[in-house]
Amino acid sequence: MTGPSHSRYPKLEAQGIRLDYSQPRTNTRLTALDGVNLAIMDGEFVSVVGPSGCGKTTFLSVVDGLVAASAGRILVDGQAVTRPGPDRAMVFQEASLLPWRTVLGNVCYGLECLGTPRREREERAAHLIDLVGLSGFEHHYPYELSGGMQQRVNLARALLVDPKILLMDEPFASLDAQTRELMQEELLRIWLQAKKTVLFVTHQIDEAIYLSDRVLVFTGRPGRVKETIRVEIERPRPLGVKREPRFHAIEDRIWSLIEDDVRTGRERGHGQDEAVAAGWARS
Repeated sequence: MTGPSHSRYPKLEAQGIRLDYSQPRTNTRLTALDGVNLAIMDGEFVSVVGPSGCGKTTFLSVVDGLVAASAGRILVDGQAVTRPGPDRAMVFQEASLLPWRTVLGNVCYGLECLGTPRREREERAAHLIDLVGLSGFEHHYPYELSGGMQQRVNLARALLVDPKILLMDEPFASLDAQTRELMQEELLRIWLQAKKTVLFVTHQIDEAIYLSDRVLVFTGRPGRVKETIRVEIERPRPLGVKREPRFHAIEDRIWSLIEDDVRTGRERGHGQDEAVAAGWARS
């Protein structure tokens, strides 16, 4: 069994993406991304890994249209992205559910904002709640759910608006190790059924390999694609594949690329992108 079929033409393209931040007080500039180029095919699952502060999450924000690039452009089905839109849906690290809404109410929220009639949105939501394995919990509130269950609600909410591309920013980072692995397995099951194009950001190398068709390794700041690693492991993938030599070989390759970049960055005296949170503004 393989993943969703891929078309000949990219679903998502990044062409020469650069993003600069400025610090007015010191009249200095920081380049977070510089020359990011990539193409992701329809139905493909692609992960981004790299050193801390390399701009992975920043790049995801550019793709979503939350942050405007200083140069270059993002294309979805050949059309330039200028702002957030229903063709892309973001799943963040924290579930960020509305505490006063039930599971059903949270999942329906996006369609409610779009003015979809209640009966239609609840019927569609019921299908996705079942897909993510939460049937029977429709009327539970977020505080009554585990962290893994809350992220399932978060995923269902994103899928309900039927985006072309699912953007996932460390969605399992706050979960314990066992739940995280089970959620990885669940995500692949859901992906195979939903047939969405996925761009997934993670710090976990084994997670990226297990989930992906390809893993993009970013350089340290300024971030760009250093190398693309194709994961030639057939699907479906049991969690046990992580213990196989072929899996470890890919993991070692990616780690060596990142470690080499970290060493090079230290020699150049590069700091990390925490500077952005300390007063930098996009220029």
